[in-house]
Amino acid sequence: MKEFDLERNTENAIGVEELNERIAAGKRLKVKLGVDPTRPDLTFGHLVVFNKLREFQEQGHEAILIIGDYTAMIGDPSGRSSTRPVLTEEDVKTNSATYLDQAFRVLDREKTTVRYNSEWFGEMGFADCLELARKMTVARMLERDDFSKRYQSNTPISIVEFLYPLIQGYDSLILDADVELGGSDQLFNMLVGRALQKDAGKPEQAVITLPLLLGLDGHRKMSKSYDNYVSFNHTPSDMFGRVMSIPDDTMWEYYRLLLLSAPDEIAALKEGHPMDAKKTLARRLVSRFHSSEEGDAALQGFEQVFSKGEIPEDMAEVSLAGNGFSAETRLVDVMETSGLFSSKKEIVRLMGQGAVKREGEKVDDRAEAVGDIGTGQVIQAGKRKFFRLVP
Repeated sequence: MKEFDLERNTENAIGVEELNERIAAGKRLKVKLGVDPTRPDLTFGHLVVFNKLREFQEQGHEAILIIGDYTAMIGDPSGRSSTRPVLTEEDVKTNSATYLDQAFRVLDREKTTVRYNSEWFGEMGFADCLELARKMTVARMLERDDFSKRYQSNTPISIVEFLYPLIQGYDSLILDADVELGGSDQLFNMLVGRALQKDAGKPEQAVITLPLLLGLDGHRKMSKSYDNYVSFNHTPSDMFGRVMSIPDDTMWEYYRLLLLSAPDEIAALKEGHPMDAKKTLARRLVSRFHSSEEGDAALQGFEQVFSKGEIPEDMAEVSLAGNGFSAETRLVDVMETSGLFSSKKEIVRLMGQGAVKREGEKVDDRAEAVGDIGTGQVIQAGKRKFFRLVP
């Protein structure tokens, strides 16, 4: 069994002394990680925390993955300047199913306990909710930085959002968690779990927070809202291309937090050419989520397009007639059908930046129609998205 550094890559580690005592006594720890299925895809931002849970798992501790099907319908207010939109129960069910498929690309399926917090919250009555709400004061809740800023700026805060930290903390109480893992923006919520356990006369969980991964822009945290993310479900070529777009300085954090590379390995990579190091990073990440063969193929495809300036041989295809398109159909609508873009808004933005090309010619007018261009022509958006028009 490889050496386990409990505090490696962490930002906060509270209650670790007591935790080490439990480990020394031979206790098999209950290590909790909760995820709210608010979107259908997990991103590399999630991978940072999943890696730590996997490390505990490899040491023989119980990894408990909580699917927050109840909390997702509230929306975690952490880091938010406004109330999150409400998801439907159907949205949450759909996202929950995809989350597990993705999570088990990192975690050992056979050694992971999966729980849904609807198991206990679905059984609670209004009197139970009132009793839970008594455990926290408004003044204590306003110590949260995001709540405090919203209160001072007269931005609305719903009572439901105030309940969120209590609900997350109650998960830990129900499960008798020894450890809770989360991003650094989850610290307040996780400390509420400790407080609830203490109030109930139970041993308090250790709280371990992991850094928030920078997105592809190298400035803001990775988020689908910023379109600066890589998801577990990206295709090998798209995953490879997205990783290659990160700033050179940012890639060392990806090596450290995503691949868990040791300092001496990173130091050795810094001695070489940054482009080579970034290609190695991208290939290894693709190999982890797909296969080593697809990692090698993604590297070859990248070099074919970027190093040699060629158009890739394999690309998505969009049927004009098959989708009911005509010469009058806007190109932006055809592009949306390709499935390569997160939204029509992204396509319009790329057009405005001059990043969309048809057969090498820029298309910057969102109203431009397909026209009589025939089929077999290639549409390119940015540096890594290509598709071909077919009949």
